[in-house]
Amino acid sequence: MPDPTEAGPSDTRLTFASYNIHKAVGTDRRRDPERIMSVLHEIGADIVALQEADRRFGTREAALPRRLVEEWHWQVVPLAMRNASMGWHGNSILVSPEVEVLDAEPVALPALEPRGAVCAHLRAGAREFCVVGMHLDLSGLLRRRQIEEVCAHASAQGKPSVLLGDFNEWSVSKGALRGFDAGWTVLHPGRSFPSRRPIAALDRIVHSPHWSCDGVEVHHSALAATASDHLPVRASLSLTA
Repeated sequence: MPDPTEAGPSDTRLTFASYNIHKAVGTDRRRDPERIMSVLHEIGADIVALQEADRRFGTREAALPRRLVEEWHWQVVPLAMRNASMGWHGNSILVSPEVEVLDAEPVALPALEPRGAVCAHLRAGAREFCVVGMHLDLSGLLRRRQIEEVCAHASAQGKPSVLLGDFNEWSVSKGALRGFDAGWTVLHPGRSFPSRRPIAALDRIVHSPHWSCDGVEVHHSALAATASDHLPVRASLSLTA
């Protein structure tokens, strides 16, 4: 994982990623949490927002056993609403040991089906910032309202922010993405779904004006192509004074 302390005194450089892990079920229909953890290791991110991190029914058990996550040296941001879960409505955030978790809360979203977002308050070095992970609705109208709700919540924190998730938006720049005002930068990593032959750029990274982007991409490896039906996306961002 990148070391945020390698940056200069006024910069904090971090790698952010978003990954819909499909409850750890791959394109071969096998549930393999260890395979997901290996893909996360390939990505080399400091902060990862996961979608579909919990099973959908019953106790909503986490798709990735906490013991396994900790063995791979990740911290799980405390967002679970159920004892067996990792997150809220399947949204979870993992951070590297170099990043300090200050606080976290769920973000309620307007929805026809169970949807939500999660917000983590983090610190790297001397810099504090917010990360919001989300999995948006299939309805375009609701997606736009959900984006507006997430932006309002992040802006109210008064900190640099990064928004990550499966936006379920097929348009490159229109549709629900119009919910972002001029203060937000929507990055375009590329096509990430379906993982074997990607045709849609559903997974996005968005940042507030406090950041500059040093690079953004879809992580496409042989392992990632089978571990989930989505490929992970990542961006290297610098938080400047």
